[in-house]
Amino acid sequence: MVFLAFVIWAVGLLINIRLARSKHHTTRMVQVAMPVIFGVTVILMWECLVRGLNVSPIILPPPSMIAERFSSAGHLLWIDLIQTFVKGALSGYLIGCSAAIAVAIVIDRSPFLQRGLLPVGNFIAGLPIVGMAPILVMWFGFDWHSKAAVVVVMVFFPMLVNTVEGLKATDSMQRDLMRTYAAGYWKSLLKLRLPAAMPFMFNGLKIATTLALIGAIVAEFFGSPTRGMGFRISTEVGRLGLDMVWAEIVVAAIAGSAFYGIVAFIEKRVTFWHPSQRG
Repeated sequence: MVFLAFVIWAVGLLINIRLARSKHHTTRMVQVAMPVIFGVTVILMWECLVRGLNVSPIILPPPSMIAERFSSAGHLLWIDLIQTFVKGALSGYLIGCSAAIAVAIVIDRSPFLQRGLLPVGNFIAGLPIVGMAPILVMWFGFDWHSKAAVVVVMVFFPMLVNTVEGLKATDSMQRDLMRTYAAGYWKSLLKLRLPAAMPFMFNGLKIATTLALIGAIVAEFFGSPTRGMGFRISTEVGRLGLDMVWAEIVVAAIAGSAFYGIVAFIEKRVTFWHPSQRG
């Protein structure tokens, strides 16, 4: 089985090398096929090495065992996904990012706030989540509301900093042109500065997608009802149910990747004019 793992690795490597050197390497199909082949290769090697080296399932279960657990515990995984991702991560993401954009516009109008609030924001953003989560759980209770509060704290300041920087993206000639059209602050903001800030804002939104899910899962370690990804992971680790832990990790990875992909897809449609989206 160990030898088979190295054969699988060699075959996958050769296929990807040939695809990368082919004249069609820039096509959409090849760009999708290469990471898929890499992922399948890693999973097959994992299966062969775990079984060939007789690794205990408590240390590292094989992918086939994780897949079996994934299919048998689908109902529990769905309940945990709704509790952690939809109620905790997504609600906190929307609240935190919306509040950050609103505060960024207020800061943009006030140099005093820009000099005073941003350093405080950077300080709070540097606080460890394992220190903030227990406090917010005690304040907001053990249900999803406290998880959403943790997510708000995690996504607010990265989104704020990116939006403030984005609002500075226009140059003086563009702003002077708007003034020659007799455009006031709000019209210049809506017609010029916010569109120019969109690449920065979407950068913050994409960063926040991963922070939101991580924050919601970590917050559940410090208190949660009998459901949720963080609750399930901490409980199953205590019971040595590593197959269920890995099944939850797979769900979190799929949900996080899909969330990031949706935001990136919207970015391509909104900022199609930006050089980063061309070609």
